Amino acid sequence: MSCQSVSLEIHSAAMFFRKYINNRYFYTGLLFIVWMVFFDQENILEQLKLSKNLNELEDQKEFYLKEIKNNSEAIYVLETDTVLLEKYAREKYYMKKDGEDVFVLVPEGK
Repeated sequence: MSCQSVSLEIHSAAMFFRKYINNRYFYTGLLFIVWMVFFDQENILEQLKLSKNLNELEDQKEFYLKEIKNNSEAIYVLETDTVLLEKYAREKYYMKKDGEDVFVLVPEGK
């Protein structure tokens, strides 16, 4: 590199500094950006947290809607099919008919 090219680079850097960096609009814009990112009530960091929270809540909503659908189908089946209702009551709540003995077999691993 020659001395003239180094001098030209320094001169162009100084011009850039004087033109853009040493400008009151630059500092005003920089202050605005810093304010919006960190200090504003609805700053970007808070918006990211809220966005993450919203996504989690939407996933929960989807899960619960599926559960409601499954439970509604199960309720409909239990209300219409008495054989299934009896089977469900016997397995889930250990209900029995009069004069019947129920034995619950538990696997050894549990």
